[in-house]
Amino acid sequence: MIDRRDFMTRALTAVGAVVVATGVPALARAATQQHQFAVTGPFTRSTVAEIARALAKKAYEAPDTSLPPILENLTYDQYRDIRFRPEAAIWADKGLPYQMQLFHRGSYFKEPVEMALVENGQATHVPYDPALFNYGPLVPQPIPAEDIGFSGFRLHAPLNKPDVFDEVLVFQGASYFRSLGKGETYGLSARGLALKTADPEGEEFPLFRAFWVETPTAGSDTCVVNALLDSPSVSGAYRFTVRPGLPTTIDVEAQLFPRADLEKVGLAPGTSMFFFSANGRTEIDDFRPEVHDSDGMLMVTGRGDRWWRPLANPKELQISAFQDRSPRGFGLVQRDRSFDSYQDLEASYQRRPSLWIEPVGDWGAGAVTLVEIPTNSEIHDNIVAYWAPQDKIPAGTEYFFAYRLFWGGDPALAAGAAYVTATRSGRAGVGGPTPVRLFVIDYGYFQSVDPAKLGASKASVQASKGTVKNVVVTANPETGGLRLSFELDPQNETLIELTAALAFGSGQTAETWAFRWTA
Repeated sequence: MIDRRDFMTRALTAVGAVVVATGVPALARAATQQHQFAVTGPFTRSTVAEIARALAKKAYEAPDTSLPPILENLTYDQYRDIRFRPEAAIWADKGLPYQMQLFHRGSYFKEPVEMALVENGQATHVPYDPALFNYGPLVPQPIPAEDIGFSGFRLHAPLNKPDVFDEVLVFQGASYFRSLGKGETYGLSARGLALKTADPEGEEFPLFRAFWVETPTAGSDTCVVNALLDSPSVSGAYRFTVRPGLPTTIDVEAQLFPRADLEKVGLAPGTSMFFFSANGRTEIDDFRPEVHDSDGMLMVTGRGDRWWRPLANPKELQISAFQDRSPRGFGLVQRDRSFDSYQDLEASYQRRPSLWIEPVGDWGAGAVTLVEIPTNSEIHDNIVAYWAPQDKIPAGTEYFFAYRLFWGGDPALAAGAAYVTATRSGRAGVGGPTPVRLFVIDYGYFQSVDPAKLGASKASVQASKGTVKNVVVTANPETGGLRLSFELDPQNETLIELTAALAFGSGQTAETWAFRWTA
């Protein structure tokens, strides 16, 4: 069941008869609405690309978001009182490894989404029917009978127990979607494409206009979702291959057809929430020690170097770009998995998934880009990370890229490798006010290791401005890892880029810590 934070997050980003549970719901009436995309007919791997290519040659036409008045202004409580009937789930009676449920339109979710099922090279349109849903006492009546489409869908599979179908993937709102791994709860989201993020003229949000979901094969753990993306600047064809587990993996193949030059484009974007942590509790009055879906951004460069960037909730918008070529991976990570760090019995932030992206093929030159937006509430997704190509994608061209999403934990390290486990900061010294800041960075080792075999550690801390002093590395007997501390004297500066590196006598190095300090 959708909760208030879940609903608001998706909503803000998106700015009974008996039903026979077969491959397509059996309906007693014919569809009354003319569909553009997910129609009944032949379907091949190139079908969506052909539709997107044709769309890109025409001026953009926004979807008709009009709704019957009774659905136009549903409240949160009214909207959540509309529930898909579990017994009507697609494939529920087929003994297949997946089931699919659909989302109603209404309230904040007004954009229509067309749905079709694909089997044996044939697409079959799935029409809306009110008989697919249960309408609670809070929902106004009468419910419209015409085919108004859907607002999205979700896939269920035996993720945690072999005899229980858990929700593993949701598409709803613009081009947003999210998944999770075994034993986890929903947290951050992914997007099909980011356009003009944090641009003064306003961000452009492409929409997934239609989906073609391929009927899964018995005995297989995969499900394939094809999607049509459209916006004023670009149309696109996407193919998602889903495999549940820990992590849950989603292979993404995308083909873009720009109507305009794409100069501010983000590939493989992830969107998360960071409110505060032990490294940012200024003016926070909350019983919980930390509140966030992700606590850092991790990067593995084309040369294989690992960089860790703790997230921040800044007072002003921040954009950080980490230049690279052919990146091996990047993502937003929830690294702290201790309940003691959050103390939230309802949100269970310690169980939120990380999202790791591995490009397929050579993505060329560009930058892993991090956008941090100020927020005063945990209901807002205020963190965005994506790959920004160095060169624009010209109008009238076709641009293909592919990548794999891992919904779970950090990517694996070599045994004994050191990585950042926590970042803390506060005022240095005792007594009156002082601008000097103390940073404390804890490191752990991947798998057990004898620190003596790594040799003595040496730290290097660099600051773009100001002065760094009192750099100390010491063993942390409580964790079995290391602790690096240093003091930063800003000297009246308001923005300073910091990096910290650890090297060992054995020649091994820890991942590089990077942070932007602001006054």
